[in-house]
Amino acid sequence: CISKEFSSASSTTAVGTVTSRVTRNGDTVMEKDLLNHEDLAGDRGMIDDIFDETYREKEGPKPPMRYVWRNIILMSLLHLGAIFGLMLIPSAKIQTLAWAVLCFLVSALGITAGSHRLWSHRSYKATLPLRIFLTIANSMAFQNDIYEWVRDHRVHHKFSETDADPHNAMRGFFFSHIGWLLVRKHPDVIEKGQKLDLSDMKADKVVMFQRRYYKPSVVLLCFTLPTAVPWYFWDESIIISFFIPAILRYTIGLNATWLVNSAAHMFGNRPYDRNINPRENPLVSLGALGEGFHNYHHTFPYDYSTSEFGWRFNLTTAFIDLMCLLGLASDRKKVSKEVILARKMRTGDGSHKSG
Repeated sequence: CISKEFSSASSTTAVGTVTSRVTRNGDTVMEKDLLNHEDLAGDRGMIDDIFDETYREKEGPKPPMRYVWRNIILMSLLHLGAIFGLMLIPSAKIQTLAWAVLCFLVSALGITAGSHRLWSHRSYKATLPLRIFLTIANSMAFQNDIYEWVRDHRVHHKFSETDADPHNAMRGFFFSHIGWLLVRKHPDVIEKGQKLDLSDMKADKVVMFQRRYYKPSVVLLCFTLPTAVPWYFWDESIIISFFIPAILRYTIGLNATWLVNSAAHMFGNRPYDRNINPRENPLVSLGALGEGFHNYHHTFPYDYSTSEFGWRFNLTTAFIDLMCLLGLASDRKKVSKEVILARKMRTGDGSHKSG
């Protein structure tokens, strides 16, 4: 099980030359040379998740907001169904509730360990069996197919908090949480998304197979399977089977992911880079299996753990480590503690000193 650590000492590694020398003067730690992010990203064969400093928003009035009424209606009905599902919980069998939790965990891993850390950032490598499992889990999550998810997420990192960011948090909590799905994308999002290099996604046969059969896979894995198992195996009512393991579980999964786009961009401290909007939010990490360490993640997007704290509030990291132990994953990318400390001292908000 291979794990690559991006060292802060000047050295030539498989990721290229990293020149980030650290000097210590009492409690002062100063990073003299910046991490060469493009060299580090080059190890993954991509730089499209590194922020583009050259982008400038177009001058003049913003384009008019165009509502997508189909999405507004469907999302409203979905959340009403979830409320009904909450009311049914006291009537559900314990096996059904346990099954709903299991479906939530599996589908969440399809996003966190799958479309996010594996495919969007290439922060580790996965064997074919693991990629197939994560694709199945991803379809159960029903948050767009992997190809589209990766495209939007790379645009989000490359143009974070600008007009080209699909869920630009500068437009408010509601927009970054769910509103971005209820209106047409800003023209810059579409333009920049079309210019990304997604050749790695197109070359992945598992990703393209899912994209080809995405709709039937969602019907089967997001709604039919979660409903059928409790109804068939322990004679749960079909209403409870549908509204708790399918509808309520799906809605909670969506909102857990959306909180990374909204709450984790607005609430929390910024110990790694005070100059960017994303924050450290432990509550979001609990709900999103480790994705709430967002100031760290936007500072070091190539780190497979999205955090410097290992398994703490980070079930996804524990899952990837387990897969590595079983020989199903390898080549985890990790930033060294020395580089992390130097970055905190150079650009952090100082909150790390108080723990």
